[in-house]
Amino acid sequence: MNILNKAIVKTLPLIPKPIVRKFANKYIAGDTLNDALEVTKKLNAKGIMTTMDVLGEDVFNKTDAENAKIECLKLIEAIEKNKLNANQSLKLTSLGLKIDYDFCIQNITDILATAKKYGQFLRMDMEDSSVTDITLKAYEEANSRFSHCGIVIQSYLRRSYDDVARLVKKGANIRLCKGIYIEPEAIAYKKREEVQESYLKILRLIFENNCYVGIATHDDVLIEGAYKLIKEFGKKNDEFEFQMLLGVREGLRDRLLKDGHRVRIYVPFGSHWYGYSIRRFKENPQVAGYIFKSLFGGNR
Repeated sequence: MNILNKAIVKTLPLIPKPIVRKFANKYIAGDTLNDALEVTKKLNAKGIMTTMDVLGEDVFNKTDAENAKIECLKLIEAIEKNKLNANQSLKLTSLGLKIDYDFCIQNITDILATAKKYGQFLRMDMEDSSVTDITLKAYEEANSRFSHCGIVIQSYLRRSYDDVARLVKKGANIRLCKGIYIEPEAIAYKKREEVQESYLKILRLIFENNCYVGIATHDDVLIEGAYKLIKEFGKKNDEFEFQMLLGVREGLRDRLLKDGHRVRIYVPFGSHWYGYSIRRFKENPQVAGYIFKSLFGGNR
């Protein structure tokens, strides 16, 4: 079935968007800010934190980037107004990273300054490898002025251990994930075991340097490995958190909560749901199989 699911993923661009959307609803809060606020309120009521993301990336004109900044500022205000246990994740290419570096930095600065006013943390997301260097540059420049921001590192990139070795020297707050973008083998590990080994090696390095980390994974091997490292280093619950995607492995989410750990759920929303959802399906082809079953009379 795994082979079939992967084949289905390749045909997803041929499937009408309304059908894809039906299944994407598992992974996104909705089209509007109010949708995301309602989802976050429900998760907060269960003792779960969130990181909220206005979907969108690869903006190539300044007007769209300015509009993206306005949406990010609205989200900050909404988190404050509703007193939510939430922060925000930023895709820098939505703020003009591929247009003009200084323009993007100004947008980031405006967002961080507003977040600082309310004591909110912001996470700079990591995108494909074409912008890894410039994203890290932007993070380090912003972090030199604003301490309430963090970065994402993808363990499947061969360079990531060295990147983290540099970042931890400055006390970086890191969200560690496997990575989802399709990258060439020359720069990215392809075997599941290699990615897992890299992940746990990087997590050990972060713990050794006493940096705060968001352990972002749904992988049982990595959860078990993280538990062992937490015990080995005697980490307290306020020194790390587990992070998961909306709609993924809720049983595991509840187990982590039951074990007393801090859990944060990624809550994406907005009109740019399609590209995000397709990447989720590529990461988890089993979900694409549900579409196939629905189309052909199964899964009723």
